[in-house]
Amino acid sequence: MSQHTHSTEDHSHDEHASMSVGKIWKVFGILLLITVIEFIVALWVKPKGYLGSHEILIGNTIYIVLTLVKAFYIVAYFMHLKYEKLGLQLSLSISFIFIIYFIVLMFIEGGYLNLQMPSH
Repeated sequence: MSQHTHSTEDHSHDEHASMSVGKIWKVFGILLLITVIEFIVALWVKPKGYLGSHEILIGNTIYIVLTLVKAFYIVAYFMHLKYEKLGLQLSLSISFIFIIYFIVLMFIEGGYLNLQMPSH
């Protein structure tokens, strides 16, 4: 009979690569709760005018924040980024921040050009 020895290299990735069923249900519950909050804001709070005079800005900000939280949970747990090395996490996070920054700059520049350019 052959003997099979286990080394730490064999199990280093398996220990954290798969999530337990309880963890999957917990993340599912968090994503479901965020989605329910988004639906409540979209179908009840915004149409009734409960957010006040700046409801478009507040409503959009709520959507953006909740969507970013949902994206974090999906990327961190279902795409297993939470279990990757810190270098990969930082490189992807910094790239994501720059992409968002450039999108905001394009919106600002586009709004400025829309106001300053004469319409023909």
